[in-house]
Amino acid sequence: MIFKQALRRELSFTTGGVFLVLVTIMVTTLVIRILGFAANGAVNPEDALVLIALATLGYLAVLLTVSLFVATLIVLVRWYKDSEMIVWFASGLSISNLIRPILQFALPLIIIIALLALFVWPWANRESTLISQRFQQRDDVSMVSAGQFRESAKAERVFFIEELDVDKNEVKNVFVADSKNGRLSIAVASTGYIQNSEGGEKSIVLHNGRRYEGQPTQPDFRILEFDEYSTKIHSKDSLAPPPRDREKNISELLNESDPGLINANRAELLWRIGLPLMALGLVLIAIPLAYVNPRLGNYTAMFYAVLIYLIYSNLLNLTQNLVAKGKFSVFVGVWPIHLIALIIAIVLIRNRINPSLTWWRRQLPAFLGQK
Repeated sequence: MIFKQALRRELSFTTGGVFLVLVTIMVTTLVIRILGFAANGAVNPEDALVLIALATLGYLAVLLTVSLFVATLIVLVRWYKDSEMIVWFASGLSISNLIRPILQFALPLIIIIALLALFVWPWANRESTLISQRFQQRDDVSMVSAGQFRESAKAERVFFIEELDVDKNEVKNVFVADSKNGRLSIAVASTGYIQNSEGGEKSIVLHNGRRYEGQPTQPDFRILEFDEYSTKIHSKDSLAPPPRDREKNISELLNESDPGLINANRAELLWRIGLPLMALGLVLIAIPLAYVNPRLGNYTAMFYAVLIYLIYSNLLNLTQNLVAKGKFSVFVGVWPIHLIALIIAIVLIRNRINPSLTWWRRQLPAFLGQK
């Protein structure tokens, strides 16, 4: 049918365009944020692109939900404004004829949203955490770069090495400042080397240098010269941290044995299930919401769309928080918001089908609404 083909084509192009714009905005924001973390030493600059890609993958479900809602609204609003909808209605179609083809277009995307929320979201979060933790758990030797001041992972040491021979493990013109236990110690030497000990520990051994302990104005300040001075650099095992609820897969969320984490896991599961249901509810609401009075502005429907999305998403987050705090069961919290959205969509659609009747009569079955 020409009507269905035209609607499907418009929805496809518009959804793709909106999604591309949202992804571009998201990636730009993530680039600024993660590069800022890299500049501050919170993440490895070499991992920046991977972290940006993982964060983008994690938010694809939300971006697709917004894209589907906005695209449906844009297409139908344009048809109303350009009087194309009048032509379709004059040919015998009604607003109820829009529901089936729009749902046929939206259903595959809703399935993709569900898969992204249930599986890709936790995987991307876990991988991002592991990459960040691996960088934070690095040993101090791995942070040393020739010609740069570098701070240790726990901010207890500051290193400066003018020259570094990685193959020979030799260093030249070394500066090491240690503030462990609240006492400042500074060691400088012209030469040294990196020593590997049994058990995986590493040390920097300095030759023919000088060590300063304490504050220069304090009576316990000392200057010591040494032939050889060794400072240990403990190699820490990169153990995977226990996953947070947003990093757990479905099996881990359902089979949690810790009583203190059960509610948080159920709340996370509620959010993941609620995202595709929210996408469905928003698409149904967009169908009657798109009606535009030619005398009104072009952005009236968009204003209500933004308002509805904010209310819907905030209510979903509020329900998630209440379930996490144990206020009520996940089985109680999973359906009320989406049921209300469905009722609102039905009321608005019936209102557009019979605009001449009073609003309360439009909600009644046909035989009850007649006088």
